[in-house]
Amino acid sequence: MARLIVVSNRIPAPRQRGVRSGGLEVGLRDAVRQRGGIWFGWSGATAAETSLSAQISDSREAVYATIDLSAEDYRKYYVGFANSTLWPLFHYRLGLMEFQREELAAYMAVNEAFARALAPLLLPDDLIWIHDYHLIPCGAALRRLGVLNRIGFFLHVPCPPSAVFGALPCAATLLRSLSAYDVVGVQTPVDLRGLLDCLEHIVGARFVGEDLIRVDGKLMCAIAVPMGIDTAGFAAQSQRALHAQETRRLKDSLANRDLIIGVERLDYSKGLPNRFKAYARLLKRFPEHCGKVTFLQVAARSRVDVEQYRALRRELDRLAGRVNGDHAEFDWMPLRYITRDVPRAVLAGFYRCARVGLVTPLRDGMNLVAKEYVAAQDGENPGVLILSHFAGAAQRMTGAVQVNPLDPDEIAEAMHLALSMPQSERQARWHSMMETLRVDTAQAWSRNFLQALSGESQLRDEMLLNVAARDRIVDEPPAVELARMP
Repeated sequence: MARLIVVSNRIPAPRQRGVRSGGLEVGLRDAVRQRGGIWFGWSGATAAETSLSAQISDSREAVYATIDLSAEDYRKYYVGFANSTLWPLFHYRLGLMEFQREELAAYMAVNEAFARALAPLLLPDDLIWIHDYHLIPCGAALRRLGVLNRIGFFLHVPCPPSAVFGALPCAATLLRSLSAYDVVGVQTPVDLRGLLDCLEHIVGARFVGEDLIRVDGKLMCAIAVPMGIDTAGFAAQSQRALHAQETRRLKDSLANRDLIIGVERLDYSKGLPNRFKAYARLLKRFPEHCGKVTFLQVAARSRVDVEQYRALRRELDRLAGRVNGDHAEFDWMPLRYITRDVPRAVLAGFYRCARVGLVTPLRDGMNLVAKEYVAAQDGENPGVLILSHFAGAAQRMTGAVQVNPLDPDEIAEAMHLALSMPQSERQARWHSMMETLRVDTAQAWSRNFLQALSGESQLRDEMLLNVAARDRIVDEPPAVELARMP
């Protein structure tokens, strides 16, 4: 069996490996463990210069290889182009998108550095799996170094259609770099339609089969594979967490009140201001819930170097103060708002205690919190998931109460419905979603993608045509020069 080489912007920090594992880490770690191989990415550290060779560390889970970034590359590649340009673009937030050519140049240069550090570690039959918007051009950089291995790419964030993506000045450059991959995966059929629309209308791609696209003479397979979680493992973890000290403390502090829980990174794509406003509307429009429900929002700080995120925290601080100032009693705090990271094992117990899981992003590639909340429930007396129409998870989790996250009144009405819902309906909704979660696991996600990438699917013969086309890629301009082209 060929080794698997996983490439991601960040790799799990040593102290968190296997401790705070999310769905992505579970799926990838198990795949690397099964096949053998390397997990390669940025260490999270900055140095005087960006590394051009990797540092290797071994653990029980996997072999990890890391490079450091220079402070300037961190600022321009990560804070700048990746998170101030691409992140808002992929989340349909053109008004927040900033574009600077020097940041694009740094983005291309860091992708080139990733490729140069990774190439010496590769064996001829390795499967290479590159992840997310930070590393779109990395496959093309590897091809220019003469790498002929099968390379796949997975986009974890939403993929907007050409009418949105075309606003990026370098849209054609990034889309053309996808032709270096044998397989490109996205989360949902909606994202797949967006990707195909971009390829067709921005770079003139042509379809030669149900899943095959020809871009600049090279064949690429595009598929939708939903990301999942370790459903059985997380369900068992939530049962164990019921007896943990943190869960007991939470239940004691609620004093028999119902719990609404939301867990996100502190990010403007998650719809948190609307969520806080919706909770205020619930207490005003449905006063029977006053004093009988508590909303716990965990929103761990992220990307603190980006101004939009600092502004968001100031807004949420103000809204949380308004909710509690207007509605709190001497023995009841309506809204508990935490911006610290909470371990996943602790959250598992909190989810199981919560009568309502509130997941209302304005746009999300998948959203694994929604799946974790459902997996954590007691099937005899489950809670209710309230889920945004615009989360990728909504397309298959039809048992959720689905809402438009831009309408605080609709969210408030959904919370009232969930808090009032009879047990029989809650059970029926939960069972329908658990059937899906038992199929769409993290392990199934990695297995299905790697089957396509390794040619174990029905596309094997057609995708072998890529080999003949790869030698033409070396004639393209180096990635670092693309940013300077008019």
